[in-house]
Amino acid sequence: MQAGTGTVDANEVAKFEAMAAEWWDPTGKFKPLHMMNPCRLDYIARQIAEEFGRDLNEPEPFAGLRILDIGCGGGLLSEPMARLGAEVVGADAAERNIPVARIHAEQQGLDIDYRHTTAEALAEAGERFDAVLNMEVVEHVSDPLAYLTACRQLLKPGGLMIASTINRNPKSFMMAIIGAEWVMRWLPKGTHDWNKFITPEELYGLIREAGLEPVDKKGFVFNPVTWAWSISDRDLSVNYVTASVKREA
Repeated sequence: MQAGTGTVDANEVAKFEAMAAEWWDPTGKFKPLHMMNPCRLDYIARQIAEEFGRDLNEPEPFAGLRILDIGCGGGLLSEPMARLGAEVVGADAAERNIPVARIHAEQQGLDIDYRHTTAEALAEAGERFDAVLNMEVVEHVSDPLAYLTACRQLLKPGGLMIASTINRNPKSFMMAIIGAEWVMRWLPKGTHDWNKFITPEELYGLIREAGLEPVDKKGFVFNPVTWAWSISDRDLSVNYVTASVKREA
């Protein structure tokens, strides 16, 4: 399947194609993700460890697990998952992201299977994974339900999907668009479309409709005083993350 088909939004892909070379620059256009990444990784690692009974104190606690990082970009999540011992497939609809990710992984001595493809194409090919990392993608696709359904098809029975996105409310417009894009200029103007943001209630509904069972949700909260992100049980007002499980075959 070509990058411009299925639930992929060609305009959204073009935005990230234009920024591909900057993925590993912590002061560049992806600075917000670099700042948030420790918080994201903490949540992801803990959820996977809990679901699959793994001890994070072990050298390679995710050994034997096959993990898909959909919308992998330059590999900011794929590389830590590989270091934790997982067999990682990184997939992205933006073709220019893939060589950037491959080169960086090779420089780090990591074996990661990066592919220019889509969730739908992987599902149609019969690919199956223990966990799917679906981080900051659902707000960029043309059909969130079809996309999440493809993610469910990619999971083995008992598999785990971790999905993060941005809430839709006046605060998220102020923080994610006016603050991040217009004032701080962390991202180019137009990176996000506020109308595509999804509330936690809407995302839970879509996840259930796609055939998964939501089991957890948390907020990612930025503190402008400490200039750091943290995980919150209560504040899902802007960035948030969910975990859901495929119960049936």
